[in-house]
Amino acid sequence: MAQASDDPIPTVTAYQPVPLAMRAAVRRAYGGPDQVTIETVPRPEPGAGEVLVRVRAAGLDRATLHLLTGLPYLARLALGVRRPTRAILGQQVAGEVVAVGAGDVPFAVGARVFGTAASGSFAEYAVATPARLAATPAEVTDIDAATIGVSGVTAGEAVLRRGQVQAGQRVLVLGASGAVGSFAVQLAAHLGAQVTGVCSGAKLEFVRGLGARHVADYRTTALADLGGGFDLIVDIGGNRRVSVLRAALAPAGRLVIVGGEGGGPMLGGIQRNLVASVADRFTARHLEWFFGETTTAGCAELGSLIAEGTVSPAIDRRVGLDGVVGVIEAMQRGELRGQAVVVP
Repeated sequence: MAQASDDPIPTVTAYQPVPLAMRAAVRRAYGGPDQVTIETVPRPEPGAGEVLVRVRAAGLDRATLHLLTGLPYLARLALGVRRPTRAILGQQVAGEVVAVGAGDVPFAVGARVFGTAASGSFAEYAVATPARLAATPAEVTDIDAATIGVSGVTAGEAVLRRGQVQAGQRVLVLGASGAVGSFAVQLAAHLGAQVTGVCSGAKLEFVRGLGARHVADYRTTALADLGGGFDLIVDIGGNRRVSVLRAALAPAGRLVIVGGEGGGPMLGGIQRNLVASVADRFTARHLEWFFGETTTAGCAELGSLIAEGTVSPAIDRRVGLDGVVGVIEAMQRGELRGQAVVVP
């Protein structure tokens, strides 16, 4: 029966039925992996301009550790001062839209999407805003798409835009075996750069397989031993002084610091980032830093490169929700080659 004109307009369009409860990886206090439990919790409801996604896969990115620990303390101004404001862990998401909130939403129910989730992605359902989602190409699996929203987009920003990589340039990637680094090596190699990847000794061949022409163990090789003269250094590891990084650059080289790893419990790597900003004023080299931001355009760009076969997400392992604690612990120990993906 058609709806009468004076009936209230429905605020949510959804598949039927959509469960009211779901399983999720939850933590309600800052701390380590021991704070994480798998619980049945109320399913989130999409608000105006939002969508509800049935999570098919959720990638583990390093920022999840900061969300878990609440470190550095400065981050708690955004995450919740005394306790986390968001209980469910996870950011990167891939799945299909099962409900749409009121207003103008560019994704219809049934659309495959990927990006990041506002409500937490280590769950059976997640709420997301369209500005942080893109349509999943038919050639891309949900497993692969779940690695893009943070890790892929961040690598793309570092290499393609801020790094301005060109064929024949020498590019150094510090932290080359991680979620962001594994994308960064592939992107720079695709552009024709001579890539040197620095990682632990156990992962040297893995990084070489990503396209690095040269590899080095960060424990046994000093930056000065790599020859210097790099046109671009992408620093994801966060454990080297800015002065050392600057000395390894070519006269007009670029340093791009990704995120804010390392440093003390109060400011983390932000203090080193500020040093880079100041030093940039006194050198012909370009020194900068950034925190990754998920956008539809950034997701779509990486999604297209994966669909074309230009880059391939490095998936170390897949786990269910019951394996979330284990993969977080593996990331803390530095065991992962690329990313772990949670399949709720």
